[in-house]
Amino acid sequence: MTSAEIPPVSESDILEAVATGGPAALSDLGRLVRIPGMAWPAFDQTQLERSAEAVAALATDTGVFDEVRILRAGIPGTDEQGQPAVLATRAARNGRPTILLYAHHDVQPPGDDALWETPPFEPTVRDGRLYGRGAADDKAGIMAHIASIRAVADAIGDDLDLGIAMFIEGEEEYGSRSFAQFLSDNKDALRADAIVVADSGNWDSTTPGLTVSLRGNARFTMRVRTLEHASHSGMFGGAIPDAMMATVKLLSTLWNDDGSVAVEGMAERDAATPDYTEETLRDEAGLLPGTMPIGDGTILSRIWNKPSVTVIGIDATSVAAASNTLLPEVTVVLSARVAPGQSGQEAYEALERHLRANAPFGAELTFSDVDLGNGFLVDTSGWAVALTRDAMRDGYGVPPVDLGVGGSIPFIADLVREFPEAQILVTGVEDPHSRAHSPNESLHLDTFRNAVATEALLLARMNALTLPQ
Repeated sequence: MTSAEIPPVSESDILEAVATGGPAALSDLGRLVRIPGMAWPAFDQTQLERSAEAVAALATDTGVFDEVRILRAGIPGTDEQGQPAVLATRAARNGRPTILLYAHHDVQPPGDDALWETPPFEPTVRDGRLYGRGAADDKAGIMAHIASIRAVADAIGDDLDLGIAMFIEGEEEYGSRSFAQFLSDNKDALRADAIVVADSGNWDSTTPGLTVSLRGNARFTMRVRTLEHASHSGMFGGAIPDAMMATVKLLSTLWNDDGSVAVEGMAERDAATPDYTEETLRDEAGLLPGTMPIGDGTILSRIWNKPSVTVIGIDATSVAAASNTLLPEVTVVLSARVAPGQSGQEAYEALERHLRANAPFGAELTFSDVDLGNGFLVDTSGWAVALTRDAMRDGYGVPPVDLGVGGSIPFIADLVREFPEAQILVTGVEDPHSRAHSPNESLHLDTFRNAVATEALLLARMNALTLPQ
């Protein structure tokens, strides 16, 4: 990449435009938060359509894009269509590069409203944070894109030659089921030299983070069956293994005594991690005073570079309906996080082998609903990474930290497959106290402002580059 011959633009003008546009960006973010757009069929799908329409209107109103469309793609292997996504495109001019900006407009269900201090879909500001479902994950990502585009357009005007594609997905929280097909259907419109995935977090509320590694995932359902039918626990208990006993004994084999994963074949990655104390972990995760952390090695290596296995759902008799009965079957959902560098398929196969080998009393196991995703390791040697780190330093006023993330963004593997030449940058507006997916989700307002400044500087600096011929 080389510098282009364009009239100089003062970066102070860029930052002034960011500051001037801040109140409008937060107001627009509040309007997005009020729309309860959830991709699960159990929820009102017209709200998700409203959400897509609102994002499309915001993109159109920037005046930057050549075309703004609301599109759906088919879900492979089914006759269904995916949820509505927004695709806005602007062609590059005069040899400038193109950047693809990603975020998602769907949100997690709010859960129990009683656990929220204020209504989940009523944006509320208190103590320097904006509370509401989607305020951080990921409607703030959308508004970081929109606000930075507005600022650059205001400051640069007709000299904006940068190509921009903006893809705002509508089903990320529901598994991105049509994502791969959407990329294939719209490959030419989405092709870019750099891709910003605004769906991650930062080191803390004042220090930016560039995510350079992500764990993969393996999620599946397992049914444990020991009886043809339920039986009286008094008449047969002590001689017959009920499904709950078998399930509890089987699940306990997944972990060592210290809580680390005990599954042969699930890999670990050997990589250095920054200093991070148990005190910080307790504060950010809400660990109870008498509860101890699990695992071995540094705390961040456990979160970033080692596998984890969690039981996230179980079907069994409820406490309210409990009776003296031996259960014939129990169904559980297991979610594993997979170390970067190991495929989700390989990790799942290791888990299935382990569970079958350790099934107690000859319990019958059935596996279904397998959902896999691969991790991600960033090549940090590219020009776009250097440009992003510099923009973060200048946008936040402090140098960024290279982060690993314990969560997964499986669709990044689809981006890598479709656009192998593009440099992928995983950024975000969340901080460790954002509580994404939890009650009282919130956005730190200063972090949001700094994230917008960062992206605006990145866009402006890319606009001053030209691709080699």
